[in-house]
Order: sequence, then C-alpha cells, then structure tokens
Amino acid sequence: MRVRLLDLSEQYRILAEPIREAIDGVLASHRFILGTRVEAFEKAICGYCNAPHAIGVSSGTDALLAILMAFGIGRGDAVITTPYTFFATAGCIARTGAKPLFVDIDSETYNISPSAIQEYIEKNCQADPSGELKTRSGERVRAIVPVHLFGLCCEMDPIHQISEHYQLDVIEDAAQAIGAEYPFGERTARAGTMGEAGFFSFYPSKNLGAAGDAGMIVCRDAELAKKLRIFRDHGMDPRYFHSVIGGNFRLDEIQAAILAVKLPHLKSWSAARRGVADFYRAEFARAGLVEKVVLPAEPYRDRGLTNHHIYHQYVVRAPRRDALREHLAKREIETAIYYPLGLHEQKSFAYLGYRRGHFPETESAARETLALPIYPEISREAQRYVVNSIAEFFG
Repeated sequence: MRVRLLDLSEQYRILAEPIREAIDGVLASHRFILGTRVEAFEKAICGYCNAPHAIGVSSGTDALLAILMAFGIGRGDAVITTPYTFFATAGCIARTGAKPLFVDIDSETYNISPSAIQEYIEKNCQADPSGELKTRSGERVRAIVPVHLFGLCCEMDPIHQISEHYQLDVIEDAAQAIGAEYPFGERTARAGTMGEAGFFSFYPSKNLGAAGDAGMIVCRDAELAKKLRIFRDHGMDPRYFHSVIGGNFRLDEIQAAILAVKLPHLKSWSAARRGVADFYRAEFARAGLVEKVVLPAEPYRDRGLTNHHIYHQYVVRAPRRDALREHLAKREIETAIYYPLGLHEQKSFAYLGYRRGHFPETESAARETLALPIYPEISREAQRYVVNSIAEFFG
C-alpha cells in the first residue's frame, strides 16, 4: 500500500467545480490584483479569526517581512525567536538588518519555551536608562516572534507577560496554525490574534492552501492595518506617491478566490485532522508502541477548546529516526523531517556565532522527529498500515 504524506486529490475532486467557477470569475472580471475578491476574503478571515483587521499578502514570508517593516524594526535591533522552525522566520528578521536572537524550545511541544525566553533576557540583556531592553552587544530588543509549530499554539500567557514587562511587541508566526486555539487569559483566542500582529501562510500544503503562494496578516490596531496596506504595495499612498519604501507583497485575486471557496470547509477539515490524530493515538496504544514512540503533545486538550490542536503535521519522536524513515519508505509510506537542522546551525546564520550544543532541545528534536501522513481524507486502513509498519520496525 502506498501512503502519501499529503494527498490533495480528494479535496480538489470535491471542490473542483466551485474552484473553476471562481477562477473563471476572476478572468472575466479583468481585475487580478487586490480587487473585490481579496477584500471579501480579508473580511472572511476577520470573521473566522475574530480579528478586527486582515491584510492579504503574497506569502507568509512576505507577511512577516511587512510586519517587521511596519514596526520599523531594522539595523541595530534584535528579535527573539526559535531556532526550530522554517528558515523564513529568522530569515525575515535578518533581511531587515535586525539580529535574530534564538531561544530553545520546550521538549514536549517543540514550541519556543517561555521560561527560556525569560532566562535569556535575564542573562543576556539589560534595560538602559530610557527603559529600552538591550543586548550586551547593544542591540535594542524589539519583539518576540513565537512560532505555533505543527498546528499547536505556543504558551501565550507567559509570553504575553514577558512582553508586557519588557515592552516588547509580539508577532505571532501562525503560518502552520490557522484556526488553532489557546486559553488566553479569560478568553479562547485563535492563533494570530494574541499579539500586536499575527500572520498565516496559505502555501498549497497548509491546512488552508492556495494554488500557489499566499498569506494573510491579522491585527487589532487600525493604524497598524493602514500602515501594512501601504507597505504591501510599494509604500504607495495614494497611487504613485510613495511615503515609505515598501514591497510587492500583494495578494492576487485568483488565490483569494480559491481560498474563499475553501475557507468554509476549514472547520470540518480541522475536525477531521483531529480525528486522524486520535485514531493514530489509539493505534499506537493498540500496537504497544507508546513507550517506544513519543506522540504529539496536547497540552490544551482538556481546556474546553474545539481546536486545541489543528495537526498541520503529525510529528512523532523516536530513536533511530533515520532508520525508521528508511524502513517506512521501503513500505511506500511517505514521511518528512521538519526540520533536520536547527537554524542556529545553518550556514546562512553562522555570522550570529551560535554553535552546536547551544540549543540542546532543538538539536534533539532535529535528530529524532518524524512527520507521518496526515490529511482529512486519509483512510483508517492507511493509518493502521503506517502504525503496523512502525511496530514491525521495533520488532
């Protein structure tokens, strides 16, 4: 049996007709960039996330870059984030001229550790007479970028407390977590809505995927939203008058139209993914593997949340990960490694001076984690085959 890591064919089969109609509508309108369909999709995202403002952009990467630019973060500044994430998170920080400050992850959730953030600040930073938090080398610490990895929200309450105490902005990287929920204070909040700004990626493999690159920013502040709309379109306000140096971060009408067709299905898709995760958990228990394979953490499962985890990826942890992956490949089971190397060990960030051993939890996760097949339509037969194949590996 062949089991794909992700198979979008059934999703497209069901939605093919409305997607084609939506694309035809764009072509017939002759309006291809930042038109009425982008505006309608932005409003739909506001409703879905309970966010006052949504700004459609060209990708998740460009979303973060636009936010950093709008906040005026650049040379002489520093931003705290995780080394266990996709390159773009730290890459965008570096592109502004700011310095990424890596902080290790929690060993169970793989998300940035709030206690590690606090420890880093206490050991490596101090407030100057004006109250600005600065690193020992003099950079102004401006923001924290927590990444809601694999569809699970970071512990945002303690992160918010840290940011309030040190007057730091929080920019949520919710690229993998649209719809994920967290018990934030006394309310249930969706990923992206707990900081000064948050953003999503609609890369085709995401839970809500476009037919190309696309992204979205959400925020509460009207002035910030206005500024972000200017930055996404070359800094123009009005047309051909450039108040700032922005970028070409515009969302096109075709992607917005496709995403608008898909968005009403996201609730059921998220529920189906949780069902897949629950079945995996039951099958691993049935096969006697719970002592050999570490299953995804669900720290908010019993907190009364619908979307306590949206399972963008189903990531397990096991010794001899690479041998296990090879074993599964021989049985035509696709898997993936997210991520094989922490950002602190990437050649592109060598100038930051980090070395192997600086972030042991990140390095351990990079050695041991493996993403198994997950998508709403995967069959129980396929899941059982995956688990039985893993049981075969462990003998």
